[in-house]
Amino acid sequence: MNYNKVLEELYGMPEWKFKLGLKNMKLLLKKLGNPEKKLKYIHVAGTNGKGSVCAMISSILQEAGYNVGMYTSPHLKKFNERIRINDKLITDKEIVEYYLKVKKHATNQSFFEITTSMMFLYFYDKKVDFVVLETGMGGRLDSTNVIRPLISIITNVAHEHKKFLGNSLRKIAYEKAGIIKNNVPVVTGAKGVALKTIKK
Repeated sequence: MNYNKVLEELYGMPEWKFKLGLKNMKLLLKKLGNPEKKLKYIHVAGTNGKGSVCAMISSILQEAGYNVGMYTSPHLKKFNERIRINDKLITDKEIVEYYLKVKKHATNQSFFEITTSMMFLYFYDKKVDFVVLETGMGGRLDSTNVIRPLISIITNVAHEHKKFLGNSLRKIAYEKAGIIKNNVPVVTGAKGVALKTIKK
């Protein structure tokens, strides 16, 4: 299988496979040996600025001498942009390699669940010191929310993805706040009702 064929299969996955929830994600990761449990994370959610915050944190950690994996979405020009270490994109060959590793264990997972599983496995194999991890949508039921981070960041909260996250700032903030874990520090730029929800 080549790179273009992998992308064809990933992009060709039916939309009905996408369901917010962690069950399918956890099933797949268990089959892969739970690589997500062996890494250190900075988890970033929010409406705007997630990518910029991820880039800045990644840059700071790199300057401090660490090997830093960064996972963001969507990509601008090339799929490989989603998965990078020290700003170096995963190669086409590695995309094929990790897709095949994940595909043989996949059952009913979506595009994002498979891509996220590829990322966890790749960063584990490459022994990165930290992973700067951006949520795809929301937070509570997002495929990335299977980890325990060192810190959770919620940039801000505005109306978005109402079909999936709810039609009020309170409901959307509740979903974003789902990345908060017990005894893990939280940083946020949210205000008003969103901030109150996150604090609660």
